[in-house]
Amino acid sequence: MKSRDLREMTIEELQAKGEEMNKELFNIKFQLHTGRLESTAKLPALRKDIARLKTILREKRG
Repeated sequence: MKSRDLREMTIEELQAKGEEMNKELFNIKFQLHTGRLESTAKLPALRKDIARLKTILREKRG
């Protein structure tokens, strides 16, 4: 997800998106450990997106 898109969201939308991303991260980690993950590139990309989201949320909160 682009930071430009995240900056257009409200704080509530960012929090909801963060919860959604954390659930997705859990599912990807679970798939990784059970050997069912097809693309291992998803894990670092999702971690970066979560970090980007948290940074923008911190900026908006002031």
